[in-house]
Amino acid sequence: MQIYLVGGAVRDQLLGLPVQERDWVIVGATPETMLSQGFRAVGKDFPVFLHPDSHEEYALARTERKTAPGYKGFSFHADANVTLKQDLQRRDLTINAMAMTPEGVIIDPYGGRDDLEKRIFRHVSPAFAEDPVRILRVARFAARFKHLGFTLAPETQALMQLMVSAGEVNHLVPERVWAELVKALIEPSPSAFFYTLKNCSALEIIFPEIFNLFGVPQPAKYHPEIDTGIHVMMVLEQAALLSPKAEVRFAGLMHDLGKALSPKDNLPHHHGHEAVGLPVLDALCKRLRAPNNFRSLAAQVMRYHTHSHKAKELKPASVVDLFIALNAFKPTGQLSDFLLACEADAKGRTGLENQPYPQATYLQKLAEAAKTINAAQVPDKFTGEQIGVELRRLRIEAVRALMPQLQTEFFN
Repeated sequence: MQIYLVGGAVRDQLLGLPVQERDWVIVGATPETMLSQGFRAVGKDFPVFLHPDSHEEYALARTERKTAPGYKGFSFHADANVTLKQDLQRRDLTINAMAMTPEGVIIDPYGGRDDLEKRIFRHVSPAFAEDPVRILRVARFAARFKHLGFTLAPETQALMQLMVSAGEVNHLVPERVWAELVKALIEPSPSAFFYTLKNCSALEIIFPEIFNLFGVPQPAKYHPEIDTGIHVMMVLEQAALLSPKAEVRFAGLMHDLGKALSPKDNLPHHHGHEAVGLPVLDALCKRLRAPNNFRSLAAQVMRYHTHSHKAKELKPASVVDLFIALNAFKPTGQLSDFLLACEADAKGRTGLENQPYPQATYLQKLAEAAKTINAAQVPDKFTGEQIGVELRRLRIEAVRALMPQLQTEFFN
């Protein structure tokens, strides 16, 4: 039997990038051969085995055939007669369809190395169209490799549009969409994921809430980029610069969903968009089975991002009430992440990408002052609900006392 390193590990090695994980293909072996050598079978749909020492995945070379719509509608065939070329042919992109021998020799039957040098995403064969998840994967690779100058081959772009027209993306299950979204969010250029989907008409089907933001105008005085969709993509890029967390980036992506529902007579203004967007966010999170930590931070940023921007104007009571709404006094509070997403919003505007955002440090310091007051400091004469009322009053006084100094430090 022959063993080959395949897929992303070969691609990244040729690009000079760190190899995150290694996948192997074995040609000329049977499941019995693998088990006899100490490998452990883990594949549910096709023969995949874990190496007894490294625990890396080794798959028997296989072919696949489309049997039903959607990404699960495949049957697989694996036996000792399947060749390496046949196995590589079923892969999505040419840059992922290369193999390497133990001696370091590259096997490249579909021109992946040439496309790698030309920075092109190109599908291996027409079988690409059989799996709608590949549209999401290509979009994710765009988010990963945008900084290297990768572009989509025109014929692959056209094929993806045909897949969308044929209704293939309608068969994507929510859990798979969410999994690909989270992976895309933590890539270096996450906005490229959404632009790639938009360019092949998949965005309006998979993420209609985001698609609906494109073309919605905002006041040029505050948003030189004008288009809300472009603004949200800029916010997402700023969030990626400010935080590695998918939750923060997701919150930045979601924060202006309400602007798509602003009455046309009011445009380019969006009064009350913060609250209007909350049911849209809830529906999206429910549809995609988003975990609650993503939904809760996104809801906080959506509802209160303008409070953060106008922090200088907030009175002490409003500041404390904002902290209460953000659970800032609880161990599970996400004030820092909230402020990062708000900073991304402020910087996600044409020409304002490098402006300072003193509101974040200002609110952080006020929160620290308020947190020094706890229930133990409330006099015993207060009982029941009175404790909470007095605790709030004491925190307001703590904020009031520090506010003049911080206003001078950060805003004058």
